Amino acid sequence: MPVRDGAALAAENEAFVAAVAAELQVFLAEKRELLEQISPATLVLVDAIKTLVTGGKRMRSLLCYWGWRGAGGAPDDAVIIQAGAALELFQAAALIHDDIIDRSDTRRGGPSVHRQFSTLHADSGWSLDAERFGEAAGILTGDLCLSLSEEMFARIGSGAHSRARAVFNLMRAEVMAGQYLDILEEVSGPSKPHETAVARASSIILYKSAKYSSEHPVVLGGALAGANEQLLTGYSDFALPLGQAFQLRDDVLGVFGDPVKTGKPAGDDLREGKRTVLVGMTIDAADSEDRDFVDENLGRQDLSEEEVARMCAIMVDSGALASTEALITQFGEAAFGALAQLPIGADAAAALAALGNAAVSRTA
Repeated sequence: MPVRDGAALAAENEAFVAAVAAELQVFLAEKRELLEQISPATLVLVDAIKTLVTGGKRMRSLLCYWGWRGAGGAPDDAVIIQAGAALELFQAAALIHDDIIDRSDTRRGGPSVHRQFSTLHADSGWSLDAERFGEAAGILTGDLCLSLSEEMFARIGSGAHSRARAVFNLMRAEVMAGQYLDILEEVSGPSKPHETAVARASSIILYKSAKYSSEHPVVLGGALAGANEQLLTGYSDFALPLGQAFQLRDDVLGVFGDPVKTGKPAGDDLREGKRTVLVGMTIDAADSEDRDFVDENLGRQDLSEEEVARMCAIMVDSGALASTEALITQFGEAAFGALAQLPIGADAAAALAALGNAAVSRTA
């Protein structure tokens, strides 16, 4: 069967995204009623979650959807809608916690969740420390969101979906482990051999981002639709390098991206001390003077615009930026090569290709 035109696939995407949004709206309204019974003061927790899951590109839930469709799942089945909603809640929880860990004040052009709570504290004239309150309330909001993600996924049921449950559980464990490796690298990286910086950063992005950003969502969708192991392996062959390319692109945007498009200040990743593959390639390729400058200044919250500019220049002059772009291209080619071999319908293949291209070439 020939692939439908782009407008038809876009309409199917929009219908699914709308269904997930409606599912989340009803679900969070239920939770809001529950929290109101506990105390109206707690409603800010679920309201913060609702705001965060209302935006975003829905990349993970859409990848899950087309993994489902490629394995023969129906477009309007409640199972895939609930799975998409669970992924959106999990993503929101990860973002809330990640912003606290990275001390990021912004998210999608607005204040991050913990910053919203510290502002609430300051505006209300409450006692003690506003920053401490914001972080504590943000952690609790992230924990609640993570719990709600599990509750939403549990609505799907078990039995025939035991393979999908295993994927969902693995995804959560890997993200937490990858996040720890990330913060560990920030504090221990400068004391480790610069020759292994790229390998360490590559391992971090594999578990912190690549697997949960694309591999697990696609495999999850396929498993929910009853795909055999051969197809699920093929999904992994496509989606894992796609996730690696996605995260590398994110790392480049974190340094060189347009703040108007990314919603974060220029050089934010440098002030946060992220030891990405881009940074690892810079440390590995730069001369000793430039390497020392990067090592000594990465993670400084008070980095000036001039120091950020110098670090960016080192990344360009050392060839690290070009090498990262080449790696993105390499991973992208591997992903699309594997996609071409998948035994799925033309619609699902075209939709996955479009999502992949958007992930690799995005500017925000």
